[in-house]
Amino acid sequence: MLAPVIQLRPVIRQTRGDTPLALAEILDNGVNLALWQRQLPLHIAEFGALLASLDEPLAESLVLELDAEDAEPNLQGLAGGFRDLEGYEGFVADVSWLVSAFACLLGARRIGLRLRLLDKAMCPRFHVDHVPVRLITTYAGIGSQWLREGVMDRRRLSQADAEPVEHIEQIHCGEVALLKGEKWHGNEGFGLIHRSPALAANERRLILTLDWLA
Repeated sequence: MLAPVIQLRPVIRQTRGDTPLALAEILDNGVNLALWQRQLPLHIAEFGALLASLDEPLAESLVLELDAEDAEPNLQGLAGGFRDLEGYEGFVADVSWLVSAFACLLGARRIGLRLRLLDKAMCPRFHVDHVPVRLITTYAGIGSQWLREGVMDRRRLSQADAEPVEHIEQIHCGEVALLKGEKWHGNEGFGLIHRSPALAANERRLILTLDWLA
């Protein structure tokens, strides 16, 4: 009689690399964070810094429908109130490339885009996302923070007194992160634990997120 086959759950881990190919590792079982450790081109970094220095609000949301594999995302009007700033066209081109890469990697045909200029932490407590996968990148200011598996008891997420004060990992400005959430098949119970960073007075951050909707 054959012994039953026991399916072992892969070790939860995070990966990183200095080329866009690093993002493809999010498809691997057990990987709940894939990080592309890139540096922003100077003209895009300067655009982000200038935009963050202005005392102007920015909170935009788009649902992008990509009907064909090679379809260009329609980003007409994205942050249109700032189109006169130097570096705007390069910034929009960079966002467009990220949307296309995200769609190609996941086979996504419907993507939710959010662009925010923040002066406080949007999600200040450690938590997991209830989505399949989310792209996060910061064009100005400090990036998001995350925890390796086992650093925090998942049963106590969002409880301030349970949050660690050390072993907190940092995503740097310009780096591109793909975070697996609770709705990725096979990743239930292992969404990446992360939070928005605390901001000092007069500090702002320009953050882009992409969600796989369909």
